[in-house]
Amino acid sequence: MNRSRRRTLFRATLHGGAIGVTAIGAWHLPRTARAAYAQAEGEPAAEPATPEALPDAPPPAAPPLPSIAYGPGASLGGRRPFPDDNPWNRDVSQDPVDPASEALLASIGLDRGLHPDFGTVWNGAPNGIPYVVVPGSQPRVPVRFEYASESDRDPYPVPPDAPIEGGPRGEGDRHILMVDADNWMLYELFAAYPENGGATWRAGSGAVFDLKTDDLRPAGWTSADAAGLPIFPGLVRYDEAVELGAIRHALRFTARRTRRAYVSPARHYASRITDPSVPPMGMRVRLKASFDLSGFPRSVQPILQAMKTYGMFLADNGSDWYVSGAPDPRWSDSELAAVRRVRGRDFEVVRMDGIVTG
Repeated sequence: MNRSRRRTLFRATLHGGAIGVTAIGAWHLPRTARAAYAQAEGEPAAEPATPEALPDAPPPAAPPLPSIAYGPGASLGGRRPFPDDNPWNRDVSQDPVDPASEALLASIGLDRGLHPDFGTVWNGAPNGIPYVVVPGSQPRVPVRFEYASESDRDPYPVPPDAPIEGGPRGEGDRHILMVDADNWMLYELFAAYPENGGATWRAGSGAVFDLKTDDLRPAGWTSADAAGLPIFPGLVRYDEAVELGAIRHALRFTARRTRRAYVSPARHYASRITDPSVPPMGMRVRLKASFDLSGFPRSVQPILQAMKTYGMFLADNGSDWYVSGAPDPRWSDSELAAVRRVRGRDFEVVRMDGIVTG
């Protein structure tokens, strides 16, 4: 069922929930993930010795693993959602430009600057889309959905104090994002409200993603996002941008006007507009290779580099060029403000094939 989703176009993102990080134990990453993490840290990825070279030698010790953490805003220690070949993780810096790039960008605004829709505190609450990392033992609770036909109705691991976008009294999208770090699963809710003291919940829609696979939502299905995409993988997070110093995935942004169409990996549209100069959900934009990052704060450069390498997916209806991120009290809002110097004309649209129209 395709429909226009209710969204706040010029929402003031008020967010609740404390930010806490507690290291517990260690990640058990596959070799490919360890190698990617080591490369991001500027260290060589260790390779086991072959039996021919060292027939009697034991395999070398694995490199130290990032520590696991649970709680709101917790670090993933460099672990990246989805396999390396997933669209979110694919380098698109050399992909061809879409023939309609200029018209599509003009629809959003060539001279309009990016807006970091995240940071520290705004209006007394954390600013951004919050998330919480939970253990595999986190109790599951039932959720009652308004759009049940397009929602995954598994019980969701919602902690009693799960941070809600906009805060407990927020009136916006009220997303709740939960990463099950032990089973590497992602649970996302839209328009979530607790019932019975949090023993049960009601929500507009919900989606579950296996972060170990490349599986997409069924064609035409929404998620907790208008485009049918996961939200968490596209967030700018402090643990990547500042602690790791590298963001190795595509980001997420919104636009005021979207088309009645979507392109993979998006699975859903939320518009009645059929004008081909208006962007479809799932459109990926890329910061031009010639754009100079040297004048930007160190905390901002990884964000802009990710836009060059992996691009940004149009994921929802909202304010033009709003870039999604997670709140963290360690962000420097004054440094993040430098992102506003990047204009729509500094991007290009990555070529789109297989656009699905309504």
